[in-house]
Amino acid sequence: MFMKRFVPHTPSGRQTQQTEDAAHCCDEESVRDFFTSAKFLIYLSHALSTWGDRMWNFAVAVFLVELYGNSLLLTAVYGLVVAGSVLLLGAIIGDWVDKNPRLKVAQTSLLVQNSCVIVCGILLMVVFHFKEQLAELYNGWILTACYILVITIANIANLASTATSITIQRDWVVVVAGQDSSKLADMNATVRIIDQLTNILAPMLVGQIMAFGSHFIGCGFISGWNLCSMCLEYALLWKVYQKTPALASKAGQKEQQQELKQLSPTKDSESGQSPEESSQPLMNDTSVAAKPDSPKQHGCCYQMAEPLRTLKAGWVAYYNQNIFLAGMSLSFLYMTVLGFDCITTGYAYTQGLNGSVLSLLMGASAVSGICGTVAFTWVRKKCGLIRTGFISGTVQLSCLMLCVASVFAPGSPFDLSVSPFQDIYTHLIGEKALPEADHILTGGNATTDAPAEELPPLQSYMSVSLLFAGVIAARIGLWSFDLTVTQLIQENVMESERGVINGVQNSMNYLLDLLHFIMVILAPNPEAFGLLVLISVTFVAMGHIMYFGFAFKSLGNRLFLCCSPEQKAEAVDGLSLPTTV
Repeated sequence: MFMKRFVPHTPSGRQTQQTEDAAHCCDEESVRDFFTSAKFLIYLSHALSTWGDRMWNFAVAVFLVELYGNSLLLTAVYGLVVAGSVLLLGAIIGDWVDKNPRLKVAQTSLLVQNSCVIVCGILLMVVFHFKEQLAELYNGWILTACYILVITIANIANLASTATSITIQRDWVVVVAGQDSSKLADMNATVRIIDQLTNILAPMLVGQIMAFGSHFIGCGFISGWNLCSMCLEYALLWKVYQKTPALASKAGQKEQQQELKQLSPTKDSESGQSPEESSQPLMNDTSVAAKPDSPKQHGCCYQMAEPLRTLKAGWVAYYNQNIFLAGMSLSFLYMTVLGFDCITTGYAYTQGLNGSVLSLLMGASAVSGICGTVAFTWVRKKCGLIRTGFISGTVQLSCLMLCVASVFAPGSPFDLSVSPFQDIYTHLIGEKALPEADHILTGGNATTDAPAEELPPLQSYMSVSLLFAGVIAARIGLWSFDLTVTQLIQENVMESERGVINGVQNSMNYLLDLLHFIMVILAPNPEAFGLLVLISVTFVAMGHIMYFGFAFKSLGNRLFLCCSPEQKAEAVDGLSLPTTV
């Protein structure tokens, strides 16, 4: 009887046990390989970087408001400086990314960004602690100089953050994914989900710290976080660089071109451009072709004008891209008030929504964005990349029709009999503002009896409900469309021009974003918000019409065959991948 216990040790029993052990070992190795892979390390580095960025972007606006006596002046100046800087320097930053080795660009931008945030945080701590003393020195000029210094350093940090975003999200991710379009789509979607989550959680954390502590403690926490995060991100990027040998080689590097010119100047002049130069003629004709003779032929003024030539060449290169219309379509989506920014939030306050309801709506918006990100990967596999953009645009426009309906729904303050420029007119001529304007300027604070008496005539929340229902639902199409255009740029822009093209794309995005703020400044009263909604939907429709032109030119009638599986040749159809990584 006892001998039967040794049956498992028969040859078949040993094979079964060995198979189970091998499977268990393979699972452990696969999990270990994932957590040590370059892909996961990029996710972790991006999460740390984005968390710090979101905390800082949220906190710096609060700090500037607090420093200037609860006025939005410093915040507005900071926003204008940041947008203007990226608009003017986007192409130059991208050109710098293109002409330097990947690791050098990533490390330099990382160090500059985090160092500026740390210095700015320390400076803000000093200002918060000694504000009264600084205000008394030289009639307050020392304090004003501190404000200017804070805005300047914060702007440099934002420019460095732009360089980091271009090099990691638009270049490193492509190289790590290799030629696998599906892997690239999954990585882009994961990066976007990280953005969505940190955009909610990071401000909540730093907000709680400032609420239960102080602004002084908040500055110290952010500075300490960026110091620790900088060290970890530096190590993670170095690991990614070591695990991905393709990152070490980069087409069109400035140093390589100069060496080729110095070694064979005669051969180059006789045979024309090298293959590397011909891949980016707009960026290198002026800056590289006459490099050995430039010190003799051109003076200081010519060299000082080099950034302007780079800026012009970058915009020309962007215009000549096959995906130009797709990039422009994405930029036009920034010309809208239909997003969860300060403008829409302020309008919601005027319509009787409180902070609690708005926080829930923001959470629903984030969930909707994540759903759009997940939907992108699924639709792309079923229908192809270009068709995914067309479907996403259709979904977004359809959802925005709810916002159009909200303009004419019961409870809407839309009134064309009230001039959109009434507030500006009354302020310029020095007259007393209308009661409605006073209500807006207070930011919807229901601390007096007057606003409480004006809210009941609203009688219906149908308009504002339709507005936010449309905005939240449209996020599904918006984020899916954003990922589509992002991957189109990644796959169809030459490796030697990725930086400058993405830099110009960022500039276009900021330009349309600036225009939408100007539009709100010109028509700030609630009665004109419906007009802003209609203008916003019009710009979104124009953007998607541009994308439709790009998609139809690429696929023709096949664009409407949305249920066919993706084929690489069809997905690009003349937009061949010019990059070999």
